[in-house]
Amino acid sequence: MTQRIAIIGAGPSGLAQLRAFQSAQAKGAEIPELVCFEKQGDWGGQWNYTWRTGLDENGEPVHGSMYRYLWSNGPKEALEFADYSFDEHFGKPIASYPPREVLWDYIKGRVEKAGVRQYIRFNSPVRNIEFNADSNNFTVTVHDHNKDEVYSEVFDFVVVASGHFSTPNVPQYPGFEHFGGRILHAHDFRDALEFKGKDILVVGSSYSAEDIGSQCYKYGARSITSCYRSKPMGYKWPHNWEEKPAMTHVDVNTVFFADGTSKKIDAIILCTGYLHHFPFLPEELRLKTNNRLWPLNLYKGVVWENNTRLFYLGMQDQWYSFNMFDAQAWYVRDVIMGRIELPALDAMRAHSAEWRERELQLSSDKESYEYQGSYIQDLIDATDYPNFDIPAVNETFLKWKKHKKQDIMTFRDYSFPSIMTGTASPAHHTPWLYALDDSLEAYLSDTPKADEIKRASGQ
Repeated sequence: MTQRIAIIGAGPSGLAQLRAFQSAQAKGAEIPELVCFEKQGDWGGQWNYTWRTGLDENGEPVHGSMYRYLWSNGPKEALEFADYSFDEHFGKPIASYPPREVLWDYIKGRVEKAGVRQYIRFNSPVRNIEFNADSNNFTVTVHDHNKDEVYSEVFDFVVVASGHFSTPNVPQYPGFEHFGGRILHAHDFRDALEFKGKDILVVGSSYSAEDIGSQCYKYGARSITSCYRSKPMGYKWPHNWEEKPAMTHVDVNTVFFADGTSKKIDAIILCTGYLHHFPFLPEELRLKTNNRLWPLNLYKGVVWENNTRLFYLGMQDQWYSFNMFDAQAWYVRDVIMGRIELPALDAMRAHSAEWRERELQLSSDKESYEYQGSYIQDLIDATDYPNFDIPAVNETFLKWKKHKKQDIMTFRDYSFPSIMTGTASPAHHTPWLYALDDSLEAYLSDTPKADEIKRASGQ
């Protein structure tokens, strides 16, 4: 009897899993029956932008945390698929920091070529997954919003690829209930133009804080203040951006900080991270972790050690992204297809403990992305996923970090050669700070728009 695989989510991780099985099929292998459940109406996960916040058209919590004008905050050369280059997709080299719409088009291009859309059931959030110990399989219960029907099916394996950047971590601060301006989490941030002419506070010191603050500066915020809990971001900020230690409390229009200072603020944006949240899983199957490079209970970062018919993709803190999801998906595929034999439970736990101990010894960004690179290499060495030059990716990360330290507003103006093809990426036609149109058409054009030329020249 053909085995059945349930894949939860059709974002980059779920699509990587479909592509992994399709790759094996293209090489002559007989693959299991695949069913991918996607709660949204289209594929792409976070890259499938929605203007909605709160609840979606089906009454489900909005998955997307993307916002208008978002550009990649890392070089595309560090996330390029090893089996589908940017050159192949666009038919020409493009600059190193594409906007969201360009990356979404690239993600779609590979899976459209692979022909895997047939396996996806859209508008179909998973409600419950139950493991049947007597038959060694899972009952998956799904709400099909297209028919407004709830149904259940049985699967031999389950791959959780629903991501962990969609359920916001929302802290409470004294005085929030009295604040007269807007308070929102980064998950609900959609358009920097909303804050034009405003004094904003960005709470946090990681990627979303630096990028949302930068977007608000680019689109005309009057001032940006960011505050940190442990250490400042420490970049070269524009004249109207300052960093403060932790917020202590607020009143109707003023925020107070741990250094005794205060400032009048119009809006507070909480860039305070996300929760690993799997409400469809029972306690014994549910991953519990903070955002870190090595979550425990996952052998090789993907196999649920207490039930090796369950897998998780993309649950790590991410330096690498798309190509890491690929390496994980190829490994999971080969476990399911019997190409990789798993060790005993004690050996799996010992392996995880060893990698966790290595993680705990990391003391710099460089050590962190090299650690994640070595993890990816370990996975690739066990499968037929195309090998790529991970040290070269690490070198790209190193240069990227240097550029950011030089000037947070200009690092996207640099370009890198492709790790996969060696092709040099051109400079974008307009410096990022002055490129106001983030559409696919504007980005791929060979010339800047007239208003962007005027803005860049100070007119």
